[in-house]
Amino acid sequence: MCDWRIIIETRFKKKSQIFDIGITAVCAVLSVGIMLYGIWHFGLREVWPELVLNLCYIACLVMIGLYFFKFLDSRRFNYWSSVCIGITVLLRDILFAPPLENYPIHLVCLTLSVTLLVMLTYFYARKDWKTYTKRNLWMLFIIDMVIAGLYHCVIFFNPVSEYTTYLLTEIWIRPTLIYGLVACFVSEREPDMGEA
Repeated sequence: MCDWRIIIETRFKKKSQIFDIGITAVCAVLSVGIMLYGIWHFGLREVWPELVLNLCYIACLVMIGLYFFKFLDSRRFNYWSSVCIGITVLLRDILFAPPLENYPIHLVCLTLSVTLLVMLTYFYARKDWKTYTKRNLWMLFIIDMVIAGLYHCVIFFNPVSEYTTYLLTEIWIRPTLIYGLVACFVSEREPDMGEA
């Protein structure tokens, strides 16, 4: 006989933590669903890079689920989720950065993207990664929010096209996932560490 209490046991007990993970999952699943519909609507030849990004986003969602239900340990979750987010930063914001007419905003977005990638690399490369403070963790989220906000403003104030809705949706998937990842990481901090 299978003991269902073991299978459905969750890592988090506080309602606020469960709410954070739940909101992240719902928002990200809806957003990824919209993007997959966009890929089907416009055709893979037109928007194939979005499929690569969405595969990384789906991987993060799966890992959050596995971590939430204790099927994935903290170290693997930390490493692979950081790698997936790092791949999306490298592809979408550095190697294939969207062309922005406003060069100063483009330069700011590129600089913030490189900073985010360096922070993620430093984060998962640390041997004792649990010593990362809450401030360090939330800075990942804040930097990605600023990047998304700048892209949103530029796209929103440009002439609207059939791609606009999908671009605006895609921009906010990563900050949503980083919010959920940070919520998971914060719970794993060592209890004797002081607050940042």
